[in-house]
Amino acid sequence: MPRMPAKDAASDSAPPLEPDADTLRRLTDEVARYALDHVAALDDAPAWSDDGVEELVLRLMQEPVPEAGRPLAAVLDLLDPAVRTSFNNPGPGFLAFIPGGGIPSAALADLVAGMADRYVTVDRAAPGLAAIERVSLQWLASLLGMPPGSGGVYTSGGSISNLAALVTARDALLGEDFANGTLYASVDTHACVAKAARVAGFPARALRLVAVDARRRLVPSALAAAIDADRAAGLRPFFVVANAGTTNTGAVDPLPAMLEVARGRGLWTHVDAAYGGFFRLAEGGEALLPGLGDADSLTVDPHKGLFLPYGTGVLLVKDPLALRRAHRSHAAYLQDVEGETSLGAAEYGPELSRDFRGLRVWLPFLLHGVAAFRAQLTEKLALARHAYERLRDEPWCAMFDEPQLSIVAFTARPPREHALDANAFAAELLRRVNARRRVFLSSTTIDGRYVVRLCVLGFRTHLGRVDEAVDALVEEARDLARLPGSPG
Repeated sequence: MPRMPAKDAASDSAPPLEPDADTLRRLTDEVARYALDHVAALDDAPAWSDDGVEELVLRLMQEPVPEAGRPLAAVLDLLDPAVRTSFNNPGPGFLAFIPGGGIPSAALADLVAGMADRYVTVDRAAPGLAAIERVSLQWLASLLGMPPGSGGVYTSGGSISNLAALVTARDALLGEDFANGTLYASVDTHACVAKAARVAGFPARALRLVAVDARRRLVPSALAAAIDADRAAGLRPFFVVANAGTTNTGAVDPLPAMLEVARGRGLWTHVDAAYGGFFRLAEGGEALLPGLGDADSLTVDPHKGLFLPYGTGVLLVKDPLALRRAHRSHAAYLQDVEGETSLGAAEYGPELSRDFRGLRVWLPFLLHGVAAFRAQLTEKLALARHAYERLRDEPWCAMFDEPQLSIVAFTARPPREHALDANAFAAELLRRVNARRRVFLSSTTIDGRYVVRLCVLGFRTHLGRVDEAVDALVEEARDLARLPGSPG
């Protein structure tokens, strides 16, 4: 018979798995001090850092699995360089990609959720907490203009939300024999839609990428032509994706016209609003995103537009029963917790085990009120417009488009006979600006053009840092225009 281990097998310096109240309070205070110091330093921290990253990764990868524990301070000392050597996405200078926010109140929600450690995916396991998730989803649906009775599910992000929407539409419109189904999205739609189609069992040929106009918005007449051609060929068109803010440029597809095309032909219309959807809360948001709540399903990422921690996604649907029919399964071992109508969130998405994500929405909404988020989102739109207006008259800058939401995209226009062509000039400009480490911008390629992106979405990003980004672009571009071998 195996010998029972001692109650506390940890070393003298390591806390036990079940600490007493004083020890737990000390540990919590120590972590809180670390977190508060981290937040306090964000304003002056580099927008990104890779200093010593190779040595750091090597050291971390060579760390052996510990038999005995060590003091928390030593663990945090090991962790801290990994936190600092990274993209500083919660900082005010992170203007690259589409940043996540990480508002402190959501971190407090995660602390409560982790300490309580309740299972919320099955209603009977935690009825009140399941209700918190359900009502917060209803809040989001209402704020985004969806009709009463809409519902949804929390996910890890847009990729899983888009996959769940696609599977729901496939189940509702095609059934089990879906080999000849076709789906439609613009050429600028996020790559996760193509991945979702592949995971859902569709071959690459089933996805039709539809043309866009000069502002990178899907062309409804091209969508109609593609659907009609496929149907005439004996295929089964069933799913249309509209973008409410593309990742490349923030383009907003003409949803009302797309809905008219899709509904007239019996297709499911889904909106990928992972980045842009919450701008509907801003002043004038309904005009920016007309028809958003009229779609059959809607992906939004609170870890983008509501500034929550990464891993907080949402899928909303007009018909929650369709979502349930597509994802419901039966497990005999759950018979003790099955209700008369539903297990709960487990039947509305692909996950069974997951964290209590809904608390990250519910607690901050109650603590701050929607008005605080509305003010932030309104400010971000204004800041993007401000950056655009400062840059558009610069002789070296060719604006790709005026911002449709909060992304400013532009290409380079170097002096005639410059040593660098437009793409190389833009790439070198981005490298120089990012090398200052006060701001961090990113790029994309559109129709062979190197496009610089400035995305304003951080809740700590305000006018001063946006002006600093524009100043850096102007200074470096003017200096770059005078490269040796170039005129002027």
